[in-house]
Amino acid sequence: MTDSDTNLDGPPWEEDDVVQRDENTDDMFGAPAAAPEPVAAPIAAPVVAKPALAHADVEAHVDDGAAYQVLARKYRPRTFEDLIGQEAMVRTLTNAFATGRIAHAFMLTGVRGVGKTTTARLLARALNNETETIDRPSLTLTAHGRHDAAIMAGQHMDVMEMDAASHTGVNDIRDILESVRYAPVEARYKVYVLDEVHMLSTQAFNALLKTLEEPPPHAKFIFATTEIRKVPVTILSRCQRFDLRRVEPEILVEHLGRIADREGMKIETDALALISRAAEGSVRDGLSLLDQALVQAERGETVKTETVRDMLGLADRTQTIALFESVMAGRTPEALESFRTLYGFGADPVQVTNDLLEHCHAASVAKMLGPNATRLPNDQAQKLAALGAAIPAATLSRTWQMLLKALDEVRRAPNPADAVEMAIVRLAYAADLPGPEEALKRLQSGEPLGGGSAPRGGGGGGGGPSAQLAARPVMAPALPDPQTFEQVVALIGEKREVGLQMDVERYVKPVSFKPGAIVYESVQGAPIELARKLSARLREWTGRTWLIAANGQGGAETVIERQKKDRAAERAEVEANPFIKAVMLAFPGAKLGEIKTIAPTVVTPEIPDVVEDDDD
Repeated sequence: MTDSDTNLDGPPWEEDDVVQRDENTDDMFGAPAAAPEPVAAPIAAPVVAKPALAHADVEAHVDDGAAYQVLARKYRPRTFEDLIGQEAMVRTLTNAFATGRIAHAFMLTGVRGVGKTTTARLLARALNNETETIDRPSLTLTAHGRHDAAIMAGQHMDVMEMDAASHTGVNDIRDILESVRYAPVEARYKVYVLDEVHMLSTQAFNALLKTLEEPPPHAKFIFATTEIRKVPVTILSRCQRFDLRRVEPEILVEHLGRIADREGMKIETDALALISRAAEGSVRDGLSLLDQALVQAERGETVKTETVRDMLGLADRTQTIALFESVMAGRTPEALESFRTLYGFGADPVQVTNDLLEHCHAASVAKMLGPNATRLPNDQAQKLAALGAAIPAATLSRTWQMLLKALDEVRRAPNPADAVEMAIVRLAYAADLPGPEEALKRLQSGEPLGGGSAPRGGGGGGGGPSAQLAARPVMAPALPDPQTFEQVVALIGEKREVGLQMDVERYVKPVSFKPGAIVYESVQGAPIELARKLSARLREWTGRTWLIAANGQGGAETVIERQKKDRAAERAEVEANPFIKAVMLAFPGAKLGEIKTIAPTVVTPEIPDVVEDDDD
């Protein structure tokens, strides 16, 4: 068979004409190259008109193919000035680098997402900072450092990063100890960054001790951990420790807002507050949640608070405050209905219990330090402060303990919603129970203990329906009708209806009043169901029907307006006092602060000495 034979049995591609010679090469015998054959011009294919793509569609198509970088990586701090909430650590490091008192080992600790690994890389850059104007360790980091790009990318040969969670053995530490003896290749220092260092084994820690105590002058160690208590004290005593703090909610909200603006997205401030609260002081968690929230709206539209709340599975805080108020007032049916409404909207039972714990804590703190100590929006802080003022501290403390136990039950229960409902029943029943000291005083004075809206059954014996009915306490008689509008407000306060009391004081301008009928002018912003709720409560407390009309005109001042007017008159009277005027003139620039009425001093009568009779 020759080369020119055609293999009829071969594959189809072997049946084509085979080019025996490359037309671009000269003939081996000197013959001139064959002229190329003329190629016929290709016939133009008919142009089929296609709809032109809009510019936005083209951009969207291109963007879809590009790799997206999440916000947590895109806005990772590049300098120490970019670290938020860690001013104490930055100040200490700045002074140390400025004076040349740089430690050979650093221990960075804190919760996840506060910047431990980022700070470790920034420290590695600062130790090896080298630019045209800087040739020494410095925290003045620029974008044109010789080693910066490789260090931040984790690719520098003199900066070794090791995840101690996956390299826990002593052999991994031996590799470090072997390489630490040699001088750096390019940089000023060899830097060893060990993340999650608490995961190292005991043998690995022991192997590291000697080198960590007496390292060569060209070696630096940076450790990061979330479990500082698991690190041996022998390691801690050889390191300079920095505790990276949780970022405060106010600072994190501002940071998230700036990043949203850079991304060209709009999001409500309350939505950012929800994200900051869910992040629990972690910047990375906050950026991850912000990344998720920004896609909830089209470009150019504002991300709503309700959308973010649904995304996070959170209950509306105002609704959980109302639930807490119902529980503390002992209104079990209303509290159960409120929870079922929240649960129907998708609220997590664990999150609802956590909210009740937060409200209990906020009411207790506001009782001692005022509304500003709660770090909540003003209206919510005022309502919880009023709740705290109306509820004894012992009751709040007991409620906190019961909610802590309820939280554990909700997490372990087969049906968390049922566990929350049982906790609400238990809390509402115990809300009005007296504390141990108060109960003891009532027993000593012969008063009934009272408290609790549920019947207390007796023990043993026949437990039929008649026995249970007989065991129920006699219902208290209805209260006498309030004779003035001020008495109505006082009655609401006595019943711990804090929310209703605040609404009445803020939005009701009384026009006419008589027992059983109130006509008032409603202030703008008043709740729609204020009249119905006030009527229902008064009927429940007094045992008679109350007609409440909100269509009056020309009403008097609200309680809040009258209180402000009285305080202004009191301040004017104090400022007109000659003594106060003399003090203000003696101290230029002084301002009159809060005016308090001091209770009169109680003068204790003197007890005469007992003259002992002489036995003589």
